[in-house]
Amino acid sequence: MNYSLADKPKKKIKTLAALASLFALLRSDKKRLMSAGIAGLINSLLTLVAPIFIAHIVDTFIRGNDFHGVIVFSAYLLALFIGAIITNYTQTMLMGRVGQNLLYVLRNEIFAKLQALPVAFFNKNKAGDLISRINNDTDKLNQFFSRSLVQFVSGIISIVGAAIFVTVLNWRLGLALITPAVTVLLITLILSNWIKRKNAVSLKRTGGMSAGIQESLENFKVVVAFNRRDYFREKFAEVNDANYKAAVGAGIANNTLTPLFGFASSVAQLIVVAYGLVLVTHGLFTFGSIISFLSYVTLLYTPLRQMAVVWADFQTALAAWDRIADILSLETNLPILQEKNNTEEHAHENTSQKKNAGILSFNNMSFGYSEKMVLSNVSINLDRGKTYALVGPTGGGKTTMASLMARLYDPTSGEILLDGRDIRTYEPADRVKKIGFILQEPFMFSGTIRDNIVYGNDAYKHMSVSELEAEIKNAGLETLLTNFDAGLETNVSTSGGTLSLGQKQLIAFMRVVLRNPELLILDEATANIDTVTEQLLEEILKKLPTSTTKVIIAHRLNTIENADEIFFINGGAVTPAGDLNHAVEMLLHGNRNS
Repeated sequence: MNYSLADKPKKKIKTLAALASLFALLRSDKKRLMSAGIAGLINSLLTLVAPIFIAHIVDTFIRGNDFHGVIVFSAYLLALFIGAIITNYTQTMLMGRVGQNLLYVLRNEIFAKLQALPVAFFNKNKAGDLISRINNDTDKLNQFFSRSLVQFVSGIISIVGAAIFVTVLNWRLGLALITPAVTVLLITLILSNWIKRKNAVSLKRTGGMSAGIQESLENFKVVVAFNRRDYFREKFAEVNDANYKAAVGAGIANNTLTPLFGFASSVAQLIVVAYGLVLVTHGLFTFGSIISFLSYVTLLYTPLRQMAVVWADFQTALAAWDRIADILSLETNLPILQEKNNTEEHAHENTSQKKNAGILSFNNMSFGYSEKMVLSNVSINLDRGKTYALVGPTGGGKTTMASLMARLYDPTSGEILLDGRDIRTYEPADRVKKIGFILQEPFMFSGTIRDNIVYGNDAYKHMSVSELEAEIKNAGLETLLTNFDAGLETNVSTSGGTLSLGQKQLIAFMRVVLRNPELLILDEATANIDTVTEQLLEEILKKLPTSTTKVIIAHRLNTIENADEIFFINGGAVTPAGDLNHAVEMLLHGNRNS
């Protein structure tokens, strides 16, 4: 599956289909949406009735010098306006809640989807762009639903209502008044796709700039060390310039319709005054009706002018939804498979096989990234309680092998058995209980060392500091805590920025060892710690249960000299290397060939 969002083929999604999928997220807000719709309808009706009252006041009471009638109907008008204000406020409040709820739901949906996607997805997409989709794109939708949609719906009701009212009052003048509006609406429909494309490009460039900034800041130490701030400036200038040009293009597109709607409104007013006076001279119209028609021009064309802005916001929201939908439409390529049911006659046979099987087995397993095969037809068995070492030249496939053991990837062909069972049938929580994985560059969570150790570990999650210290002592890990001034209460920033790489490795080591995994994978886990601490870790590893299987990837030969078996990985093959001397010869030969 292609997980690259940048390379994902863009399907042309129709507006109605996009809206249908978007409104599906608002199922829990149906009542609020209906209430907002009713409030908007009442608001528009109250506003549309007002010009008729004005015409009646002018033609009946003012012309007849009936000031009592003027006062009475003015009071009615005031009541209409107060009702319009109340319903408008109610609609705005309700839609504001809808927008915030949509933002909450969307961000949860995206984050849940990201957690379900495999490592391959994050290898192919920049974190900055994903952050932009979660923060910026969802906020565009929130702004549309909480602010623009109110104007959008109210505007449509006002436009349609005004068109109906003027047509009923005088169809000739009504049609003349509506003609400029119909013309600009046709132009709007023609330009909609162009506006949406411009906004999509702008959102993409914003995500690209976010990704570029994050990448530069993450590697700022390297930039400073090599005195390449010029490279930092050039890269930022490049993405900033692209974002600027895209934003200007989107701005031009978004504001193209505004002057057209303003011009149409002016033309409509001229038509009403000129044609209305002609009708008045022929006795077919009244001055009060002209005033009411001018009010309807405002009610029809002011929403149209607002629609020019709202329509641009709508196209931006659709472009943002397309980017969000790209993520939500993805499915993991690491599904949980159903374990095959054993028939009664094979149940004993399968139980016996499982008992005699190693903790992990590769059966004719092959794996590749896209079209490049990294491992081919690998068949090995890891027995319980033994220590295995993986050696080979850089890029030979050692870390890939370890990642397959932890099911960060699935094989292209063949199978991997964990405890005699297809590893794909395990729920993630059950698999993690059996497999511990210490990476070369471990990730730290914000909080304390205690928070990092108990994270995701239900057995220790509710323990106090003293209880956890007792567990650490029982596991023989208490010496590691002496490397931290405040012990378990030592503060840790995101990714462990306040700690050295070696200290982060010690925390990761405690976090995994306390889980008592059946299979422990160490990918260059001692590469960033001193020799004394490394010896201490080796002593701790020896205290693990005798049934614990250890897989070690290391370049230090002393780290793997006590391994029960060494596998040499290179050229897609995994070959038993025999003793350490033979492994060194194979490694030297493999490095020369590579």
